[in-house]
Amino acid sequence: MRLFLLCLWSWLICGDAASAQDRARIHRLDGSTISGSKASSIARKALADAHVTGAQIAVLNGGKVVWSDAFGLRDVAGKQPMTLDTVMWGASFTKSIFASYVMTLVDAGMIDLDKPVWQYLGKPLPQFDRYKDLAGDVRWRRITARHLLSHTSGLANFLQLEPDHKMRIHWEPGTRFGYSGEGMNLLQLVVETRMHKPLQELMGERIFGQLGMTRTSLVWQDSFASNIANGYDPQGVSLGPSHRASARAAGSMVTTIVDMGRFLDGLMGGRVMSAKAQADMFRPQVAINTLHQFPTLVDTKGTEGQAVGLSYGLGWGLLAGTKFGPAFFKEGHGDGAQNYMICFRQRGDCMVILTNSENGEYAFRTLLEKILGDTVTPWEWEGYTPAGVVLGQKNK
Repeated sequence: MRLFLLCLWSWLICGDAASAQDRARIHRLDGSTISGSKASSIARKALADAHVTGAQIAVLNGGKVVWSDAFGLRDVAGKQPMTLDTVMWGASFTKSIFASYVMTLVDAGMIDLDKPVWQYLGKPLPQFDRYKDLAGDVRWRRITARHLLSHTSGLANFLQLEPDHKMRIHWEPGTRFGYSGEGMNLLQLVVETRMHKPLQELMGERIFGQLGMTRTSLVWQDSFASNIANGYDPQGVSLGPSHRASARAAGSMVTTIVDMGRFLDGLMGGRVMSAKAQADMFRPQVAINTLHQFPTLVDTKGTEGQAVGLSYGLGWGLLAGTKFGPAFFKEGHGDGAQNYMICFRQRGDCMVILTNSENGEYAFRTLLEKILGDTVTPWEWEGYTPAGVVLGQKNK
């Protein structure tokens, strides 16, 4: 009898899940619809073909989650399945959530986007040890929060990528795009100095707490330990889970697909910042016409950007000229994690992908095209092609 009840319980649970997926309807960008079960089938094949260890995926229509599912394993050795509330490393998703928080400070008059950031710090930037190498370059005086959020500061992606490991400004701030984690971490220093609190506490109160993102954090939480994903390299070797002791605006956030859905719901529902601040955040700051996003300092020209109106706003990539209307997007590159999200603003249609595998990007184009109907993401610029993924891995 006990075995019978267990089997019945399992059948009911699985049956309910399958039924829910059948009932879910995804409205694709071209006007067609597919069922949640069809989306899950597409995702399972795409992820298996790309040798992706585990993933969480969600689609929003009208700013609301209409379908989500989890695939594969969070822990291969332990044969632990990925679930919707498994904590994943968000990597550079952190930058856009941080940017959204900064815009709440702009709303409150605490940060002026066009004020040189060193003026918030109480002393010249080169007097901080990390920025001492800028002492001979007066351009540090002109860097603003707008430059840092739009990746136009002239700082490299990370200091470790400089051949001599010395901080430098590569061009006049505001004149060209060059993705920069260093820029986001500098803005974190400004925000923490201005607000007199650590970033984890600030974003925990204003973003994570207010939107119910209970399994999202910039630092390790013991409550995550029972259901957190290991990251896996391209050969499937475990790199362990993200376990950050200190917050980094450039990329320390862990999250779940459920929480990312809550964030986008709140953002598009006007519950994160004012309409004016959101319009400013999604206003193009710099046009992008490079062939690739990485390496960040290479200026080889391409054609994809012009075709879709590729630009950067404040913390988000933008597509201004697509047949589906304007969109905002963000990637998350990291060791053992590859992520992507894109939202088309006119209808509030979005797709979010979290993976715990460095092979994740091999599946992105198939997932985006076949589930959401997104045919406008600049695949080559993003590196979402076999050759591009290899390039991106070398320059995360």
